[in-house]
Amino acid sequence: MNTPSPLFHRAGSVKPWYAQTWPWLLMLGPALVILAGSYTCWLAFSRPDALVVDDYYQQGKAINQDLRRNQAATSLGLTSTLRYDPTAGKIIGTLTSFGKPVKGKIRLLLVHSTQPKKDIILEAEPDSQGEFSLALPMLEKTRWRVLIENEKRDWRLTGTWMWPQQSHMDISADIAALN
Repeated sequence: MNTPSPLFHRAGSVKPWYAQTWPWLLMLGPALVILAGSYTCWLAFSRPDALVVDDYYQQGKAINQDLRRNQAATSLGLTSTLRYDPTAGKIIGTLTSFGKPVKGKIRLLLVHSTQPKKDIILEAEPDSQGEFSLALPMLEKTRWRVLIENEKRDWRLTGTWMWPQQSHMDISADIAALN
């Protein structure tokens, strides 16, 4: 009656822990979490968030001023058409007030949706028909917020341009807001 119990194994038949499958499968989960956390930290520190502003209160107060500029554009009946010609490297546009050309210098701002370093500021003076042409060698394929304003910044036209999905864009002040 000297038979060994099935609960006990001989010392030679037991593999060391590193030769077993289960410890490695159990360690795989935490190892993947550590790798994912390291990658997330790298993303967080290498790509700062451009959408967060330091002085949100001052920007909130500036919204009322911006609305007044939009209302001024509405009262002037301003409309604009923009077209980008990549082969010529130009933005061609018109700016009219109730169908008549607008006189004086204007600023055209192409605001990148997430990266302020890529914003483009151009200045032009429309001719007697309200037409202008600006050199722009390359326009990135993205969603641009377009702002057109006069030199004194009394009025402003705003719009969104999905380049290259939209070959041109029309911006007009909200005439319905006058009624």
